[in-house]
Amino acid sequence: MLETHTLDALREALRTLDRQFAMLPEIQSPEPDRMRAVLAEVAARLGDNYPYFHPLYAGQMLKPPHPVARAAYALATWINPNNHALDGGRASTAMEREAVGQMAQMFGWGPHLGHLTGGGTMANLEALWVAGRLYPGKKIVASAQSHYTHQRVTGVLQIPFAKVPADARGRMDPNALETMLAAGDIGCVVATLGTTATGAVDPLPEILALRERYEFRVHIDAAYGGYFILADNLAPETRAAFDCVSGADSIVIDPHKHGLQPYGCGCVIFRDPAIGTLYKHDSPATYFSSQELHLGEISLECSRPGASAVALWATMRMLPLVPGGEFAQGLAASRRAALALHARLAHDARFRAPFVPQLDIVVWASSEPGSTERIFQQAARRNLHLAMARLPGSWFDSQREEIVCLRSVLMKPEHEQWIERIWEILDEAADVAAQATAR
Repeated sequence: MLETHTLDALREALRTLDRQFAMLPEIQSPEPDRMRAVLAEVAARLGDNYPYFHPLYAGQMLKPPHPVARAAYALATWINPNNHALDGGRASTAMEREAVGQMAQMFGWGPHLGHLTGGGTMANLEALWVAGRLYPGKKIVASAQSHYTHQRVTGVLQIPFAKVPADARGRMDPNALETMLAAGDIGCVVATLGTTATGAVDPLPEILALRERYEFRVHIDAAYGGYFILADNLAPETRAAFDCVSGADSIVIDPHKHGLQPYGCGCVIFRDPAIGTLYKHDSPATYFSSQELHLGEISLECSRPGASAVALWATMRMLPLVPGGEFAQGLAASRRAALALHARLAHDARFRAPFVPQLDIVVWASSEPGSTERIFQQAARRNLHLAMARLPGSWFDSQREEIVCLRSVLMKPEHEQWIERIWEILDEAADVAAQATAR
C-alpha cells in the first residue's frame, strides 16, 4: 500500500552524494541493530493514524508528498543544511531561490522578493508585518471566512484587525468592504484565494478596483488555492480572480498543500524587491561567507530547513509549474472530483449542498436534523474519512446561526477515480444514519 520504489533511487543518490565527500576520513555510524529496533517501534506508533495517503481519506487538507519530494528531503538530511546563511547551505540556498523564482513567475512576477517559511501562518505573519510597517496604525481586514491566522497574527503584531462580511458562497462581500474602506483607516486588505473551510475564492478583480479609489495594500492568502492558477477548468469568475493576482503586493502559498511537499513548507513572495530593506538587521556571527544576499537577511525566521528547499526544487524539476503540464493536470483532476461529488449530493434529497465548489473542497449537510454527525461516524466505520465544519446556517436554508456540516477536501488527483466508491460508502452511511435518526 505504501510507496517504496523510491528507496532504490534514494540509495543510488546517496552513493552519488557520498562519493563527493570521499576525501574525508571515515566516521563511525550508529549501531544498525539498535536503530532497527527503534524504527520498528516508530512504525508501530505511526500506524495510529488515519490513512491520509489513501483516496478514501477525503477529510482534511492532508496528502502524501510526491515520492521525489520525500526522497530528496531525506537525501538532504544526510547533510542537514540550514538556509539561513549561505555557509550553512550553499546548494540548498540556490535551490530555494530557483524554486521561489519559479513560483513568482507562475504568478506573473519577474523581479520579486521571497523565501520559504515553516508554513502559511509564518508566511502570512511576514506579509502582514510588512503591511503594518508600511501603514503604521492602520487596520488590516480579511473576509469573515478567512483563516483564523490573520486575526491571530495581527494580535501578535498589535495591528488592528476587522472582518469583512462574506456572501452566501463564502466570498468577501466587496460592497461591505467598500463601506469599511470609506472610513480611511484600512492599510491592507487580505484576499483569500481558497478558504480552508469551503475553498471560496474572494473577488480579487473587485478588490483591486477598489484600490484605485482607496489607498491600501493587497495581500493574497493563497496558502491553499494558489496553485490552481495553473488549472484549466475553473469557473469564469474564479479564473478572473487568478488572472489578476499579479496586481497584488504580496502572496502566500503553501507547497506543503497542493505543492506535494512534506510539512512544513510555506512561501511568502513580495512584488517589490525593495521590501527587503524592512528586514535589515545585523548578526555578528553570520553573513561573512559571501557578499551575496543571505536568505536570513530577508526573513523573520532564523534557522530554516534546507531540506525543504531541496525537496521543492526536485519536485518542480520533475513536475514543472506550467499550464497543461502533469502537475496542472492533477489540479484539474481534483476539481473534477469535487464537481462530480457535488453533482451527486445536489441531486439527492437526503443532502443539502449549497454551492458548486470553486476549487476542490465540497461542503454539505444532511437534510435530516441530527444526521450529519451520524453520517460522519458511519462513513468512518466503512473507511471513508470525512471532515466536519461549522458554517452559517443561512447557507443551508437553516434558521440556526451555525450548523455542523460535512466537508471533503478532494486534493488527491486519484480522488477522481474513487468518486464512485466514495459515493457508495456515503450512500450507505446516510441510509444507516437515517434509520438511526428515525428510531
